[in-house]
Amino acid sequence: MAWRGQLSRNIKELRILLCQSSPSSSSTRAFVEKNYKTLKTSNPKLPILIRESSGIEPQLWARYDMGVEKVVQLEGLSEAQISKALEDLVSIKA
Repeated sequence: MAWRGQLSRNIKELRILLCQSSPSSSSTRAFVEKNYKTLKTSNPKLPILIRESSGIEPQLWARYDMGVEKVVQLEGLSEAQISKALEDLVSIKA
């Protein structure tokens, strides 16, 4: 899990969009509850934004240099799959 400390090297902003109550966002909510503190502690200057909106599909957005953004749809993914998706976004050098 050394990649967690590497977030701010490649990513300039991380956004997680989710619904507060829908079943499709349940794994995303659990991921945020379990991992936000560790991610923020490891990357104190990286903006990690959690955006809640009723009825929205869960998504993970990463902004890189020059305004390049990548998005991953999180609906139907487990917490482990969400973690893997974030790890994959960290490895991109956009």
